[in-house]
Amino acid sequence: MCYFGGIILKKIKSFFKGVKKETKTIRWPNGKSLVKYSSVTIILLVFFGLFFYGLDALFAFIRGLL
Repeated sequence: MCYFGGIILKKIKSFFKGVKKETKTIRWPNGKSLVKYSSVTIILLVFFGLFFYGLDALFAFIRGLL
């Protein structure tokens, strides 16, 4: 039982070493890009939220007429 626990711990340790190595290769965005992409995301969320709210209201109105 202890042997398998050691293997599992080695695999977990190896996994986190790989994760640490991968995070060093990531190209993180600078502040200007971060603001730009965040703004676009928020604008699209608001647009599609209003769009689907409008569709829902329209269908509710049509259903009310029937």
